Amino acid sequence: MKSNETNFIKRLQSGKEDALEYIVDKYLPLIKGISYQVLSPFKNDGMIDECVNDIFLSVWYYAKDFNGDSAKFKNWICSIAKFKAIDYYRRAVKNVEISSDNLELSPADSIEKDLVRIENRSELMQLINQLEPIDQQIFIRKFFLGENTEEIAYSLGKTKASIDNRIYRGKKKLKVHASDFLMGGSVV
Repeated sequence: MKSNETNFIKRLQSGKEDALEYIVDKYLPLIKGISYQVLSPFKNDGMIDECVNDIFLSVWYYAKDFNGDSAKFKNWICSIAKFKAIDYYRRAVKNVEISSDNLELSPADSIEKDLVRIENRSELMQLINQLEPIDQQIFIRKFFLGENTEEIAYSLGKTKASIDNRIYRGKKKLKVHASDFLMGGSVV
């Protein structure tokens, strides 16, 4: 029996490899697009491909935890993709290295701007990491991935108002942490 639209979830949960092949065929463009959207600032196709592979490995590993139909499966796999790509993004921000081999000759002003942008992104992630885990998810999804409040509320099982409140409070916390950071305090 081969996997199709009606049986691929059950077959995946049973450990049938053809179900994983079906999922890869069906969802690869979507997963690659999500990964690219998050990781494109690094201009590293190898990292994007590694992330995509890791996403499908997670789907294979956690398939038994999924409960729902094919419509919910699409949301589930997209959530895995977003969070896995964010994990790769965080890891890459921590490991940003600028080597002379990768630098192209350009005006000093352009190099300075690139360095400042990388440093600002790293500092912003340090600040966001000071928030509670759910607030971190909300901020990354809202401001890095561009999701709207309704999507975030639906996927987290919260109301739109509670997400708006968390964003408001989170911005206030970030403002305090940012001013401490600028005054020479450390963000840990």
